[in-house]
Amino acid sequence: MTRAVARRVGWLGRGARRQWSGIGSLWRTSLQFRVTASTLALSSAVVFLLGMVLQNQITTRLLETKEADAIEQTRASLQVAEQELVGIDADPDTLGARLENALTQITSTAPGGGDASGSAAGDFEPVLASGGSDRPAEDTVSAGAYHKVPDGLREFVESGLESTQIHTVGGETYLIVGAPMTSTPRQPQLYLLFPLASEQNTVATVQNTLVFGGIVLLGLLAAIASLVTRQVVLPVRRAANAAGRFAEGELDKRLSVVGDDDLSKLAISYNEMAASIQQQIRQLEEFGQLQRRFTSDVSHELRTPLTTVRMAADVLYASREQFPDGLSRSAELLVDELDRFEALLRDLLEISRLDAGVEELSAENIDVRTLIERVYEQVHGLAGSAGSSIELDLPEDEVYGDVDARRVERILRNLLANAVDHSEGLPVRVQLAANDEAVAIAVRDYGVGLRVGEAELVFSRFWRADPSRNRRTGGTGLGLAISQEDARLHGGELVAWGLPGYGSCFRLTLPRRIGESFEVSPLGLPPDPPEVPENVEGPTEPLAQVPSDVPVAGVSSVTAADGELTPDGSGSSDRSEPVALLEAGETVEAADGDSGYADGSTADVPEDRSDSTGDVPGDDTDTTGDAGDGDGTDREEVGR
Repeated sequence: MTRAVARRVGWLGRGARRQWSGIGSLWRTSLQFRVTASTLALSSAVVFLLGMVLQNQITTRLLETKEADAIEQTRASLQVAEQELVGIDADPDTLGARLENALTQITSTAPGGGDASGSAAGDFEPVLASGGSDRPAEDTVSAGAYHKVPDGLREFVESGLESTQIHTVGGETYLIVGAPMTSTPRQPQLYLLFPLASEQNTVATVQNTLVFGGIVLLGLLAAIASLVTRQVVLPVRRAANAAGRFAEGELDKRLSVVGDDDLSKLAISYNEMAASIQQQIRQLEEFGQLQRRFTSDVSHELRTPLTTVRMAADVLYASREQFPDGLSRSAELLVDELDRFEALLRDLLEISRLDAGVEELSAENIDVRTLIERVYEQVHGLAGSAGSSIELDLPEDEVYGDVDARRVERILRNLLANAVDHSEGLPVRVQLAANDEAVAIAVRDYGVGLRVGEAELVFSRFWRADPSRNRRTGGTGLGLAISQEDARLHGGELVAWGLPGYGSCFRLTLPRRIGESFEVSPLGLPPDPPEVPENVEGPTEPLAQVPSDVPVAGVSSVTAADGELTPDGSGSSDRSEPVALLEAGETVEAADGDSGYADGSTADVPEDRSDSTGDVPGDDTDTTGDAGDGDGTDREEVGR
């Protein structure tokens, strides 16, 4: 039985919570409901107070009228009783008979006849008693329903004062009026008991009328408030709906204008605003299309003369040993700048295709560890020449995901090249982790770091943190912008963190399956401020740890050896400057050259032009598996 009651109470409690939750949701979302409910609540308070005041006034006035008529009737009956009780003696038997005769005379002489119902005060029941405060209660002689008179009223009247009192006897309420007879020897007391049933019925009728009228009034007020609010809310809802559809792309959506009131002015203003925004959006779309077309056309058109200049520069470069020192150095710088120019054109074409939305993923399910190791082999020589090292923190188990290998490798090359450039000779750490939904790769350096606000600016096109800073890789200023677009193309994200003096961390998070989303990245960003790791000198902090729910079986740490890789992988080069193999057609700037852009742009190395290899000048062999312009498209095809 107890369990059944407990279950029922629990069920009722849950039902009440659901109902309250629904009302709360309606209160938050419906302006019409809030206005109607507020009006109803305030009106209820006003109606309740008004009803209480009216009921109190009516009840008080009824009792005052009843009491005045009762006192008047009592005084008239008192005169009749005094005439009947003249010369009474102390004999109880004689006294009792005289009192009974007096009661009969009072009733018979009352207005309306012998039932005492014709008085202005209504029906009454007379009572006579001969007693006093100076005599014992057992000596009191009475006639009528003396037991209905309360003791307090008896004492008051016996002391010689006239008094009234409302008293309930046997479930019936009376207005009792008592008065002493001072003209008789024993000073008997007269009490008239007036029933208040009629007045109670009147008060109940008034109360019911007030309650019913209040309920009807509240209902009418609620309906009126709802209708009035609806007239205001409906246009606002139409405006909100139109604004929502406008935001979804229906730029032709407008509001209908009816009348000249404030809501009509709102509709007119909205339509004017929507028309202005639509015009600006179309202008921006046209400008964007013109800009993309201009960028694409210029990039394509520049490739033809650039090819001619490249051929001439390669001839000069091949014969540089026959030139004087100054002219030989000029030939080398010319080739380096042509490499950067080609990389810039390639990135401009890539970013224009991303802006146009024509790029598509070539995703395949592969082990992400192999991509990291492949990029490591390409970049670790650059790290060694910079006095830094690259440490890999990879799980021993395979980490598969649906990714576009070419784009992910390009992102990692950009991040690692940036990290090496800004590492200040300290280690660069790469960490991989995964959960059921996503794969995350974090690249952490402990160099100069990022100032406040620069974590968002680093992904802007052609943005540079410090124009005076030298770089080891010739960047174009578009690397991180392209990387972020590649991440978005996967349905993932690329975010940055950094603090001055603590280094920076770039985290790439990709869904494990194309078309699906993720809620939490398997890797977190460093805290703010980070802690200083034991194995790194300076105010730096290790890469953010993998959450406890991500299984990482083992760690392989690889440090690049001192030295460099050449484009052909032989370990030596005819160039006088160190070269790191990143991607065919990209260049590494001379040691005393300009630093380029510090936004994480794609590191570039020159194509192989060694005289000893017998290659034709201008050969575009892709030693990294990323042909031509870095997007998998042959250079001649892009030229078309």
